[in-house]
Amino acid sequence: MTTDSPLRSRLRAALLEARRARDAGTVSALRTTLAALENAEAVPTAARAGAIEEAPVGVGSTEAARRVLDDADELALLESEIAALQEAALAYDDAAPERAAAARRAADRLVALRPGSSG
Repeated sequence: MTTDSPLRSRLRAALLEARRARDAGTVSALRTTLAALENAEAVPTAARAGAIEEAPVGVGSTEAARRVLDDADELALLESEIAALQEAALAYDDAAPERAAAARRAADRLVALRPGSSG
């Protein structure tokens, strides 16, 4: 089960709009951002080996609750995705201007979804 928050609701609504508009660049950016939020909630694993007889046994014995991100954590991840898109746009400027423009449009769409924005 995933956490629901105002930011995620805005991202999901924007994803639906972008899919309807067939805006592949924005769809990709929104999916990547939502995936980053989901991945950040994953339970950290500690790789360890041991004797099989010491392994947990039974249904649910290895279950762990997912991390819960607060608004600041979610905003930091959103800002990271925006920065990555802006950096990609700079990298593409000379070699692939159309890709640079697409990255900038996607970054602008994410900027509009920041909390407090009227996007």
